[in-house]
Amino acid sequence: MADETTALNSFTHPDGVALCSEDVLFHIKENGDWLYLNSPLPAKFAALFSSILHCIDNEYFLITPVEKVKVAVESYPLVLVDYQSIATSADELFFTTSIATQVNAVKLQDIHVTDDGIYVPLIRGLTGKLNRACYYRYINDYIDFD
Repeated sequence: MADETTALNSFTHPDGVALCSEDVLFHIKENGDWLYLNSPLPAKFAALFSSILHCIDNEYFLITPVEKVKVAVESYPLVLVDYQSIATSADELFFTTSIATQVNAVKLQDIHVTDDGIYVPLIRGLTGKLNRACYYRYINDYIDFD
């Protein structure tokens, strides 16, 4: 995580990246669908843009070395639809998002289980939320009711 932020800072202007516009051009719906100017964005573009999505002070931005664009997020920026355990470590999971991207390994102890959902801290200040099917699978696999 820190390496990615350091790399971004090394490519940006000393004063930071300028905000292109106060207008929100991108919108991420609660179900994980991405919109650009209120039109559906193809999954391959959403996947590409998700790689430069950042959460800074509870606001979302797409940040490149030369510009920054505001993103409106209804709930959570990434909906997690599946996971796999890592063969070398039983306490880490890889997640797949609704836009078919893979999330870096997350330790089980970092995953937050609440009454209203299961949340996973991700890179660049982002948080993902498990969708319903993934939620129930996680409960069955990792929550002990005894």
